[in-house]
Amino acid sequence: MTADAPLAMPIPGSRGIRCAALAAMLTLAACASGTSPMQLYPLQGPIADKDPTLVIQATAQNTTGTSGDLTFRLPERGKCTGTWSSLTPRTVSNTKGLALTWRKTGGEVGKETETVAGVNNGEIYAVCADGTRVQGTFVIGSGTASGTGQASDTNGNVYKLLF
Repeated sequence: MTADAPLAMPIPGSRGIRCAALAAMLTLAACASGTSPMQLYPLQGPIADKDPTLVIQATAQNTTGTSGDLTFRLPERGKCTGTWSSLTPRTVSNTKGLALTWRKTGGEVGKETETVAGVNNGEIYAVCADGTRVQGTFVIGSGTASGTGQASDTNGNVYKLLF
């Protein structure tokens, strides 16, 4: 390559490669957003009586955090929006002092926050377009986006919650 040669030369068919690369980046960005599927299985009530095989798909946002938005649709009730929240305990440690090592000379001050491993409690609450309210509790593993619980609505339905 000479000094006058361009740094990037077009490659025949490179548009297809760029499109594939862009699609891959968008897919990875969607995974990094912290969105997780959640399922509500009707156990009792009018929905379970009508169709016991129905699975209600929900979407939980910000599942890399401790709370976020929740959306789903109940049959004949319309769109439901709400919040999920998990009580994730954390430990905080503070450091101060004098370091007498070759690599760290001088004082050292810092703060470190860490998630405690274990099972944590959480809740969901949502309101549907027709005014139906859905409320439930779940347990979730620390540092995971999976758990199990139970929810009910103001129309007498009870759901198993899995995610």
